[in-house]
Amino acid sequence: MEFNRLGHSGLRIPALSFGTATFGGSNDFFKAWGSTDSGGASRLVDVCLDHGVSMFDTADVYSNGLAEEILGAAIKGKRHRLLISAKATYPSGDGPNDFGSSRQHLVEAVDASLRRLGVDHVDLLQMHGPDYNTPVEETVATLDGLVRSGKVRYVGASNFPGWHLMKSLAAADRHGHARYVAHQAYYSLLNRDYEWELLPLGRDQGVGALVWSPLGWGKLTGKIRRGQPAQPGSRAHDIAGTGPRYEDEHLFRIVDALDEVARETGKAITQVALNWLLRRPTVSSVIVGARNEEQLVQNLGAVGWKLTAEQVERLDAASDAAPPYPIWQQRNFPMLDERG
Repeated sequence: MEFNRLGHSGLRIPALSFGTATFGGSNDFFKAWGSTDSGGASRLVDVCLDHGVSMFDTADVYSNGLAEEILGAAIKGKRHRLLISAKATYPSGDGPNDFGSSRQHLVEAVDASLRRLGVDHVDLLQMHGPDYNTPVEETVATLDGLVRSGKVRYVGASNFPGWHLMKSLAAADRHGHARYVAHQAYYSLLNRDYEWELLPLGRDQGVGALVWSPLGWGKLTGKIRRGQPAQPGSRAHDIAGTGPRYEDEHLFRIVDALDEVARETGKAITQVALNWLLRRPTVSSVIVGARNEEQLVQNLGAVGWKLTAEQVERLDAASDAAPPYPIWQQRNFPMLDERG
């Protein structure tokens, strides 16, 4: 396994991490991701550790906390061998303070996650989304307190727009608080929006990307092609109305390019798509999920080799899309281009 620094921190994390959204399946949405039980989770954790995948990503809203409980049971006796990345902010109950990034909610959410996981600390805590109702000064001060208490080692954000991430970083710097070293963000060949503002911000501010849904919500598996739509039972079919937007022809053009490179490299389409991400600027780790051991082992084949520069260029060209303003205007000035 390859290891990278997490942003501008001293923490080294595996290039591939394991996402636990497939654990539990307590409702229709998460069932589409997976319904791994405790026994299956324990086996997947062991396979991960055997291959050097030593960071496990979870969140309090995954199957209403059940994913954390299952992960906690699966890592008993193995805590010293792994890192836990957790998230809070989204609603975890019906109360008026059961959501957001306020001091009230974060302190309670962290304590609840630690109980479900059966651990005394998490290695990385991320705000699952921006909370525009809570002053960023309150959030970063609370996170700093959690770091000082030993319950949290590092802090990060997730799904933040660039302006809110920068505002939070500035507030942390201004008051000498622990600053975000990670941004868990959606990024894939299918949707490269991350590159327009979040990538240059991450590079400038030392914020490493933890990429979620690197296969475009199941669209980049090679199973969806011209005349071959998503099949029932797959995530791409069962929750088709959610997730990123794209034009069918855009997807088909990317899959065609992936097919070519897969033939040249002798790798699976999914491995090519993941390897492309592993080489992108600011990417510290790519989070992979799996419903079973076979899927997991295939995803692990994305490391240990590199696409050629020419192959990367072909994938870049096939996945390129018109950027928003002011990015399209800046493309006329190469010295300002921060896409990497």
